[in-house]
Amino acid sequence: MEQIIDYYSQFDEWGRLDREPLEFAVNCHYIKQYLPDAGAVLDNGAGPGKYAMELAKLGYRMTLTDLTPRLVDIARLKAEEMQLSGQFDGFHALNATRLDDLKDEQFDAALMLGPLYHLQREEERQAAVRELYRVTKPGGVVFVAFQSRVRMAMTSLMHPASWKPNDTIGGIERLMETGAFNHQDKGRFTGAYYFHIDEVKPFMENGGFATIDLIGSSSVGALLTNEQKQYWIDRGEYDQLVQFLITLAKDPAVLGTSYHLLYIGKKK
Repeated sequence: MEQIIDYYSQFDEWGRLDREPLEFAVNCHYIKQYLPDAGAVLDNGAGPGKYAMELAKLGYRMTLTDLTPRLVDIARLKAEEMQLSGQFDGFHALNATRLDDLKDEQFDAALMLGPLYHLQREEERQAAVRELYRVTKPGGVVFVAFQSRVRMAMTSLMHPASWKPNDTIGGIERLMETGAFNHQDKGRFTGAYYFHIDEVKPFMENGGFATIDLIGSSSVGALLTNEQKQYWIDRGEYDQLVQFLITLAKDPAVLGTSYHLLYIGKKK
């Protein structure tokens, strides 16, 4: 936990989402599609609150949590700057595995878009899902982010020097076998856990959720270079590109190529 807090205390998470607008657009489309028309929404592991602010603008009553106190403070300031503080019921520095400040069945819907892939032990991942289940109302919709094991293997093959110890085939084979990743370079991405695609739905269903959908958040947009994206901008077809990627995100064939997966489910 200390490594995660240290990493995100110096990392510009708001800026990262600004630099990845395609993924944000895809996620927002499907989150808005499946959210109830109104109600209380938890953004659990929200970072600086990019998604929470978007939903607050739509009138949802938001509660925000994150493990990193600095990011919770940034989210509170962002809400003030954007004149959205009145839409928030609370900002909490909490571990996703222990949402002690939150009541049972408090939320009509819940997001957990960051914590799960930072939890390398199975019991921690299960604890986070149990807490998500506890604080969500029966019938409430949840949106949970996963990272793809195959996509991480692809990234390691393309950029081995940046992803030690995955700079050897043996290291990549171990990743594919265990799903675990621990960077050897100080200050880089924290330890993480990557799921096989076919593990995601059973994992959430074992936690008491009924699956609605599983999409590729970054679709194939993550494979495009800035130069390639600029081509579509120059053609005046960027909006059409976004819509194409939103549609393609539901194609099961793209799940393995997507950095992030978005699980959509409903509490039984």
